[in-house]
Amino acid sequence: MDVPLAHLDRPFDYLVPEALDADAIPGTRVKVRFAGQLVNGWLLERVSESAHPRLAYLEKVVSPEPALAPEVARLARAVADRYAGSLADVLRLAVPPRHARVEKEPQPPPAAGPAAPDAGTGPIDPVGWSGYPTGPALLRALADGRAPRAVWSALPGEEWPARYAEAVAATVAGGRSAVVVVADARDLDRLDSALTAVLGPGRHVQLTAALGPARRYRAFLAARRGQVPVVIGTRAAMFAPVPRLGLVAIWDDGDDLHAEPRAPYPHAREVLLTRAQLAGAAALIGGYARTAEAQLLVETGWAREVTAARATVRARMPAIAPTGDDPQLARDPGAATARLPSLAWTVARDALAAGAPVLVQVPRRGYLPAVACATCRAPARCPHCAGPLALPSARGAPVCRWCARVAAAYACPECRGRRLRASVTGARRTAEELGRAFPGVPVRTSGREEVLATVPGGAGLVITTPGAEPVADGGYGAVLLLDSWALLTRADLRAGEEALRRWLAAAALARPGSAGGRVVVVADGALVPVQALLRWDAGWFAARELAERRELGFPPAVRMASVTGPPAAVAELLAESRLPAEAELLGPVPADGDRERMLVRVPRARAAALAAALHAAAGVRAARKAADPLRLQVDPLTLF
Repeated sequence: MDVPLAHLDRPFDYLVPEALDADAIPGTRVKVRFAGQLVNGWLLERVSESAHPRLAYLEKVVSPEPALAPEVARLARAVADRYAGSLADVLRLAVPPRHARVEKEPQPPPAAGPAAPDAGTGPIDPVGWSGYPTGPALLRALADGRAPRAVWSALPGEEWPARYAEAVAATVAGGRSAVVVVADARDLDRLDSALTAVLGPGRHVQLTAALGPARRYRAFLAARRGQVPVVIGTRAAMFAPVPRLGLVAIWDDGDDLHAEPRAPYPHAREVLLTRAQLAGAAALIGGYARTAEAQLLVETGWAREVTAARATVRARMPAIAPTGDDPQLARDPGAATARLPSLAWTVARDALAAGAPVLVQVPRRGYLPAVACATCRAPARCPHCAGPLALPSARGAPVCRWCARVAAAYACPECRGRRLRASVTGARRTAEELGRAFPGVPVRTSGREEVLATVPGGAGLVITTPGAEPVADGGYGAVLLLDSWALLTRADLRAGEEALRRWLAAAALARPGSAGGRVVVVADGALVPVQALLRWDAGWFAARELAERRELGFPPAVRMASVTGPPAAVAELLAESRLPAEAELLGPVPADGDRERMLVRVPRARAAALAAALHAAAGVRAARKAADPLRLQVDPLTLF
């Protein structure tokens, strides 16, 4: 039943009246009478007998359309058990709301596959995967109907949508279906174009929550009815029903957009991996970076890594340099404090002079500190390089954030005032400041207000926040990674992993070093994430990160759950939970408002017992109609 109460999270038996016998098939939406009310439900199974002596009748079959596939029903139950949630909550995520008009539309004929090997697809050229020693073997395994599991580290500048399209085409050629999940609409558009080029039009559908009720349900039904063999989308597609599933794939699994913000908060990567395990399907996890969770799959032998040889990586990667190492500090003592050190300035100037675009990544979506004239509020800029000035912590003259020069005799060019005040600037102001520094060069911004998909290949500055980097025609001549401290100093277990992921995604858009591509990261070269960036070795960083987390007892080496709510309610739930003997309680720590958070840690082998215990305790509270709400989350992305 569509009732999200933990103590009612089980199947209920009802009699099927003769008038509804033909329409009441497994997977259909029904209405039943429960506790004096008419509630919605899903018909899971038809059986001839029941252990209960007295049963009520089904009231109505809402639609004869079997929207809930048996494979998705089993997956939803497994996901609910893993995340200590209820089946009703997971089914709300898995099956979009019904749209009656769409159900009545004429049905096109089913696709040629995947009932049998699809001869229309043709042989898949493995040349795109030839840069990876095990890449062609992956395609052959998919085409042969086997179930390989791979963690793929993409090369710099890799056309990953084309590689995913080739993997999907090999799966379809073998007579099976595929589901691919990406983080956002820009990645989805690129993958859509690549699949259309490889498979042809009409062979796949997009499934996202942004489509609207009618279009989303139409795409869902096309997959459920077997009209298309491939479904791509954002996290809404992780439950997409396809016949004879052969491949599940996810790109950039470290992106927090893959985490569902609604209960029970499943992550797309974990849902797809569970689905691959239950269906015996292949799995492909790809990205420029590698998460600790993906590294765990490699180290446990559940998946094989697909990486390029070091010689190939060196030939494809841009020239990457930090600004905080000893040689750079010897040449430019102000590099330790300047926001745009001389190395970054020179690299940007040279790229623009060569007619190449320059990407500048500013890791903050909000505001950045700045200084303005106290009289007319005009931005205070360095008289030498036009960079923004900063006020020192102690009394003294303002200092340039770019060139680190002291502006002792600063006077406002607008009013000639000498008094300065603190101000704030955002990404737009950063673009304005760089535009003043490089007059005559076009400046574009890509961020929260407008996200650009592509930019032309001529000289120009592109100011972007992480995740909004547009693709440049021919690649960027230079990529500047500014304000690295904003990513590295976050109070987050995944701060280093997230910083490297953001940097690699931006640096991958640069031209190879042999073609003049340069990347400058404003950070100390001795930092571990910076070292991984300099060598382009995401696997080394992930292995080190996983080893440290294993030593400290942090996910994914262990399984954790968080319980957030009023202190009394948190204590009550944990007291009633029959936690495994190995469980450790960590906390409490303050949460939003007057709430607190407690963490429960268990070995991975006891993860199922932890989820079952917390779910049972939540059911007791629901049966008692406890008023205080609690947020119960297994494997939260943010622990602190």
